[in-house]
Amino acid sequence: MDFSMERIKLYFSLTKPGVLFGNVISGVAGFLLASYGTVNIVLFLATTIGMTLIIASACVLNNYFDRDIDSVMERTKKRAIASGEIKGRNGVIFSIILGILGVLILFLWTNLLVVGIGVFGFVVYVWGYGMFGKRKSVHGTLIGSVSGAMPILAGYCAVTNTIDLGAVLVFLILFFWQLPEFYSISVYRRDEYKAAKVPVISVVKGIPHAKREILAYTIAFVLSTLALTIFGYAGYTYFVVMVVLGIYWIWLGIKLLQAKDNNLWGRKMFKFSLIILLVFCFMISVNSFLP
Repeated sequence: MDFSMERIKLYFSLTKPGVLFGNVISGVAGFLLASYGTVNIVLFLATTIGMTLIIASACVLNNYFDRDIDSVMERTKKRAIASGEIKGRNGVIFSIILGILGVLILFLWTNLLVVGIGVFGFVVYVWGYGMFGKRKSVHGTLIGSVSGAMPILAGYCAVTNTIDLGAVLVFLILFFWQLPEFYSISVYRRDEYKAAKVPVISVVKGIPHAKREILAYTIAFVLSTLALTIFGYAGYTYFVVMVVLGIYWIWLGIKLLQAKDNNLWGRKMFKFSLIILLVFCFMISVNSFLP
């Protein structure tokens, strides 16, 4: 077998490193928020590693199922399975190995609630979103956003071992965040999705409708982040930071709503979505050390 560095990089690329990083960061943040400054290192490592492997497994399998769509779209046609650099069968085997290891680690060193969340997130992403929602329904992003909110929920519940109000809030925050983030991509890459026959909101309902949805979900995201302080899960430093960033993101959403250059403002909206997610994750991670 070929174990060259180039081959290893190709297999690593199947895990969608950008997606993987964002999901793992949110999971770590959820864990640290629930820990209130007292971190169980073994539990933390098990949760992070197990969760990373399951997310990676889902991303690899999604590469396999999406190979027909990926080969059409400019931004995805060079993915290793779509381009033929890695055989589909090998990708599936890689996914299975990652998934089994991830579930086993969570089962042995976390709790059954986390195992359930991990498996549920995997199923929703691969089949609910990848096989059905993305291809058949304009609501595919809503389905995908459920799976995308699972890592932060798993991280939080690894500590609490229960679904409390805090768990519901962190789930909603990540759920709402993904909608303006992805809808913004659908605005400036509308032609690519249309060519690939993927029924995203900007293709099915038009860009003006997509822009209204982006603004509505941006507002929902901002309000849900502030609810963490209102209900006592985060401090006032966090609150002030999220108010400032939230107002700016809403302002970008308004500018996109009014924009004639949809591609320019769609890209700005998307880029800031990544910034605000990273700041949010950082703030809840250090929340216990701040006023």
